[in-house]
Amino acid sequence: MSPVVLANPVGPAEIADALGLHRPTSEQARVIASPVEPSLVVAGAGAGKTETMAARVVWLVANGIVSPERVLGLTFTRKAARQLGERVRARLRRLAGSGLLERIDPSGALRATVVAGEPTVLTYHAYAGRLLAEHGLRLPVQPGVRLLSETSSWQLAHRVVSTWDNDLDTDRVPPTVTAQLLALAGELGEHLISTEKLGQYTEWLCEVIENAPRAKGQRASLPVKLQEVLAAQRFRLALLPLVEDYHRRKRAEGALDFADQMSLAAQLADGYPAVVAGERERYGAVLLDEYQDTGHAQRVLLRSLFGGVEHSPMPVTAVGDPAQAIYGWRGASAANLPRFTTDFPRRGEERLETAHEFGLLTSFRNPPEILELANAISEPLRQRGLGVERLRARNGAGPADIAVALLPDVRAEREWVADAMAQRWHAEKEESGKPPTAAVLVRRRADMAPIAAEMRMRGLPVEVVGLGGLLDEPEVADLVSTLRVLADPLAGSAAARLLTGARWRIAAADVAALWRRANELTSPEPRAKEGEEPELVAERAEQAGLIDAVDEPGAPERYSAAGYRRIRRLGVELTALRRRLDQSLPELVADVERTMLLDVESLARPGSAGRAHLDAFAEVVTDYAETAPTATLLSFVDYLNTAAHAEDGLTPGEVQVVPDRVQVLTVHSAKGLEWEVVAVPHLVAEVFPGKRRSSSWLRTSTALPAHLRGDAADLPKLQIAEGYDRKEVQEALELHEEGFVAREADEERRLCYVALTRSERALLVSGHWWNESSTRAKGPSIFLAEIAEVMNEADPPLGVVDVWAEEPEEGEENPLVADSRTAQWPVDPLGDRRSGMATGVDLLLAEMAALEEEPEAEPLPAADDDEIPLPPEPEEGEDYLPDDEYLEDDEDVIDPEDPDGWAADTDVLLAERARSQSTVDRVALPAQLSVSQLVDLASDADALAQRLRRPLPLPPNTFARRGTAFHSWLEQRFSGDRLLEIDDLPGAADVGEAPDTDFDALQEAFENSEWADRVPVAVEVPFSADVEGITLRGRMDAVYVDPDGGWTVVDWKTGSVPSEERLPALAIQLGAYRLAWAALKKVPVERVRAAFHYVRHGHTLRPADLLDAEGLRALLRNVPQE
Repeated sequence: MSPVVLANPVGPAEIADALGLHRPTSEQARVIASPVEPSLVVAGAGAGKTETMAARVVWLVANGIVSPERVLGLTFTRKAARQLGERVRARLRRLAGSGLLERIDPSGALRATVVAGEPTVLTYHAYAGRLLAEHGLRLPVQPGVRLLSETSSWQLAHRVVSTWDNDLDTDRVPPTVTAQLLALAGELGEHLISTEKLGQYTEWLCEVIENAPRAKGQRASLPVKLQEVLAAQRFRLALLPLVEDYHRRKRAEGALDFADQMSLAAQLADGYPAVVAGERERYGAVLLDEYQDTGHAQRVLLRSLFGGVEHSPMPVTAVGDPAQAIYGWRGASAANLPRFTTDFPRRGEERLETAHEFGLLTSFRNPPEILELANAISEPLRQRGLGVERLRARNGAGPADIAVALLPDVRAEREWVADAMAQRWHAEKEESGKPPTAAVLVRRRADMAPIAAEMRMRGLPVEVVGLGGLLDEPEVADLVSTLRVLADPLAGSAAARLLTGARWRIAAADVAALWRRANELTSPEPRAKEGEEPELVAERAEQAGLIDAVDEPGAPERYSAAGYRRIRRLGVELTALRRRLDQSLPELVADVERTMLLDVESLARPGSAGRAHLDAFAEVVTDYAETAPTATLLSFVDYLNTAAHAEDGLTPGEVQVVPDRVQVLTVHSAKGLEWEVVAVPHLVAEVFPGKRRSSSWLRTSTALPAHLRGDAADLPKLQIAEGYDRKEVQEALELHEEGFVAREADEERRLCYVALTRSERALLVSGHWWNESSTRAKGPSIFLAEIAEVMNEADPPLGVVDVWAEEPEEGEENPLVADSRTAQWPVDPLGDRRSGMATGVDLLLAEMAALEEEPEAEPLPAADDDEIPLPPEPEEGEDYLPDDEYLEDDEDVIDPEDPDGWAADTDVLLAERARSQSTVDRVALPAQLSVSQLVDLASDADALAQRLRRPLPLPPNTFARRGTAFHSWLEQRFSGDRLLEIDDLPGAADVGEAPDTDFDALQEAFENSEWADRVPVAVEVPFSADVEGITLRGRMDAVYVDPDGGWTVVDWKTGSVPSEERLPALAIQLGAYRLAWAALKKVPVERVRAAFHYVRHGHTLRPADLLDAEGLRALLRNVPQE
């Protein structure tokens, strides 16, 4: 649909007012209403870039510059794409329901444009994949090509290495060579370089080093440093044939990896004008998020499609922050951000000029004191040309709570962090009734578990995010261990985890007894079972292990009573699972999860983390089952073994910032997130920033020479030439390496800036002198020293320097080296909560025992809502509940004999037990209801309760399918765009589904109806409204303007006209639509009518008595809610 261009543009403030949003700042308004040309937006941390990008789209659409379906948004993660897409779509829905469009375009054409289209928001890789699917045959790449996961790529590359016939002249093991092969292949793809070109340059450098004459006074042998560089270059040359073979095998298997996907998409965009023309026709506005994290192939792809001097400029908006460019180690090029202005030029009066540049430098997240520290950390970057000014706080930002400390040793630092975090956590919870969001951000994964343990000792709920990948998450590790022992009874480490884990907790003596039993089963003279063949006895003896001992533990006297009981129960469960190994892989994994009670255990973890990880693992299982030629349990276990190396244990499930626990994660993982309280520990020399070392291409075989990289213009130059002697060559190489060391130091500084700017209110920063193993004290890093200097010089103070330990004396020994530590084994899963939990369990068991002794009573009938007296109406200015100040002492609230509330919890559990034994079954309404469920609530509440308690999929239904198809046809008819055909609908290809001969009759009946010649002002209008604490959601089929200026909402029905008895319940649907449209238009409900049109019968039904707002509230008011 073509956009409607407006003569008088609507401003950002007017749009915000119409949508009921806060007006944008002057900075944001300049970006939102910027010229319809390429623009670069440098957006600082917490500056509201997502909201600004969404507002930019709404401004373009509202002013008729582009229609929604011609908007493309690209970002890096699925989470970010989902957030941006939801924000844009929500704003467009508000725009469609506002009165603004009616004022600026009374014809309704602009509203129809807004309603009909939806923007496209994808990840950069997903967009590249879509481009390759549509145009890949030009290269050629087949449409059905398979995209390899990281693990599948590793498996294929490992086969290349394992079957390689030639001598690699290396002592590296095959898994190491496999990882290096993949890394080099990825670098070649990222920078669009062929193996031939890389080989030629590397050979040239080797010859320069080898042929360099000795300098005066040098020995005959090559200097050690030159030998190291030469070895790295020679090994890179040895890898190139393996890379080529890896590419050949991918082509033979019809597969691509992620590097191929982006590089081939870039080749399409750079070499095929028809592809460029098609994408520029499809999209009229483009948003590029986190542009500082794009790589060279992405830059070529985007510049070729939407930029360049050979094409007319279009509104491409790139948003990024050079101070947050922290992913150089994985291929990102920070230089892409400043280069955007020349890659995407705009048209000047006489010639092309650089793109517009804007800044979003007001942080809505950080207080001014935190920004003072962050700006101090980033100041050296600005002095070296960083293209971003200092961040400033918003007007009215509250003060920060900052504490800095340098402790004598790492254990004291962990204790300080845990104490400071606990104090702020409990203080906030006591003051506001809920804890703050909180996080500890570390530079190294190895520091996560110790600091988490220290906080747990203070009673804080803690979640460690991404410690070692998905396979290391507790619930997933238990699940995988079970799969391993089912596939291989000799999997000793998996068996040990099950036996000593949180569920079974088999003691050390019982485990030793199991080992002895396993040795008996493998004895030279095993006893045969009755009727067992001798060969089978011998094979069983040779292969028996811990799991065999679990199946046949022997005499109970070998074990403790509890240990034997648990071993037998584990054996029963494993035996039952073995009988069900014939299931499909996804069904088997789900069965294991249920049988081992992992689904229940996952819910015991704070928040949704455990369930999220199990769900993420289920996706891995499903993906493997769909793509693997033979998806057996054995092959899947082998796949998981590979994933542990190839993908660092697979990516954990997506976990959001949550308010009910302290999250511990790396700084890299924290980018884009924010918490009220943030701790950044271990700002220690050689930790954060890390040890000064170069990982440049000179010593890293998997890195490309700087000269060949796509961002070579922004990298240190290697000033070397043939004819240099060895000393000159070595000096040139060392100078070149120093340039890379400086670049890595700058990235560490940007990483520290990211860590500090995650805090919304409180910031804890710390370091230490002694770690747990070093013989030399570390001390504060340059970052902690700079922060302390700013803190000490600030007037007024920014916060407190809580502790600053003196430097250890020269020759002083590390006090932690000789200090031994102890731990309990097996680990108690309840930890510090055990005593409290034991008290509650004892209390509950005692109460249940007392109940068992009482005579069983008949369950009482449930009281009708009308029998429950309502509380008196409060006087004006009063509330039902008094404020805390009216509670004169805690004795009215807290029982001194039950301070932990165990008795109260017991009462709740007993009441729940009594309800479960009652014949009356109550089901609470969910937090959200559809309009259809609202109708069911009025017509048959019992049936709705049954469906809510146990939702089941509906069987294929010809009538429902026909109704869906008819609604789609009407939407197509009204909008003029082809949306989908009836055969494209879900279920269209269901086996046994009869052909629908009635669809044409429905179309003909509509064309003969009173509505055929009328044009709706809106179709398929979604809405949501909060009523009595429940979110009511629905979608209105069509809305028409009436001659008297009112509106009629019409709901199309393809079934039969209802009976008189059924009509009142159905009319509730119309009442909800009527109220929703009145709310969207901000008009009295009396101006809105509603009707059903029964298409087949040509009959429009207009109920006279429609539910009003009070009636809708009354319907929901007395229903129990979750």
